[in-house]
Amino acid sequence: MIPWGGVTCCFSAAALYLLGRSSGRDAEVLKTVTRVNQLKELAQLLELDSKILPFIVAVSGRVGSETPIKCEHSGIRGVIVEETAEQHFLKHNETGSWVQDSALMLSMSKEVPWFLDDGTSRVHVMGARGATGFALTVGSEVFEESGRSLVRGTLDYLQGLKMLGVKRIERVLPTGIPLTVVGEAVKDDIGEFRIKKPDRGPFYVSPKSLDQLISNLGKWSRWYKYASMGFTVFGVFLITKHVIDSVLERRRRRQLQKRVLDAAAKRAELESEGSTGARESELDSTKKEDAVPDLCVICLEQEYNAVCGHMCCCTACSSHLTSCPLCRRRIDQVVKTYRH
Repeated sequence: MIPWGGVTCCFSAAALYLLGRSSGRDAEVLKTVTRVNQLKELAQLLELDSKILPFIVAVSGRVGSETPIKCEHSGIRGVIVEETAEQHFLKHNETGSWVQDSALMLSMSKEVPWFLDDGTSRVHVMGARGATGFALTVGSEVFEESGRSLVRGTLDYLQGLKMLGVKRIERVLPTGIPLTVVGEAVKDDIGEFRIKKPDRGPFYVSPKSLDQLISNLGKWSRWYKYASMGFTVFGVFLITKHVIDSVLERRRRRQLQKRVLDAAAKRAELESEGSTGARESELDSTKKEDAVPDLCVICLEQEYNAVCGHMCCCTACSSHLTSCPLCRRRIDQVVKTYRH
């Protein structure tokens, strides 16, 4: 039988090790990117390093846009707005109780061209949604209670539903918040600088600084490796324990089989001697049978007095068995017998 617990731990350890290695590699890559202290320096850096493709840089600034979006519920101005609406209700399940559930009614997203501005220059950011570390903040969260009519509520109840209301959530990337962007720097046809996702290389959009990103990646890399070591040790322990238990079980079965065979051979020898005596005299045969007891094939000490289909064991030995030592079939019931 395969020790699935140990195998699962080993596979989990391998996955965690790969995650830790990936995080450590990303941290080392971020250490090599070109840091742009002021956005006005980006033009000069592009001219000097124009032969390096892709030219990966790390820039920082505050989010801005010429045409920001105003959130409907919170009134916050942002450059990326996502709105979701979920219908919450109680559902009648098979056990007769009511369970709360929800269903997505609306998912809408808006985005306008935006840039980072540090006071010295601007750089436009493209495809930020696909960047690592990108996250929107919750601008508003409103729950609108259900205002259904009595007739509509009755129909829902007959269908096993009780409408609770609609939960609306607005997530937004507000203007004015500081961001750090790591990506490929390019200059378009009209002379504007842009940061986009490179074909190969890191792409990050995060409110954390570059040093914080490197530190967090290094920390996660270490934690993943520590967890990998723990799962490896535990998995090896489970597999080793399973192997040792299997070896001991096979050894016990071989010893039991040997004892059964030896007991059978000894009994056959005793029966042969008894049959010879029986041919000489019926009285001598009776005395011989009384002199040679029917011994348990396992301990060879007690007379057998337990029946599981074959009468070959004593009650003390049969209490430790799960299968018959003669036919190897599973023991369902043991019956104790008495000799007259």
